[in-house]
Amino acid sequence: MARYYRYRLPPWAREWILICERCTPPIVIFQGIRTLFIPTTFDVLLLGILIGILIAFQLEWI
Repeated sequence: MARYYRYRLPPWAREWILICERCTPPIVIFQGIRTLFIPTTFDVLLLGILIGILIAFQLEWI
């Protein structure tokens, strides 16, 4: 089975990955602040998912 390489993707897919990678940290910060003030179950789950996505981008799993 071949390993997933980000740089083998078509240019439009790489561009979308870069856009998502740059937009994720501000969204995580906003959601973290919102979760501190209005903690609901949905907010905590959403924050966990966003943090997981952020870590995946930082480790280049995506």
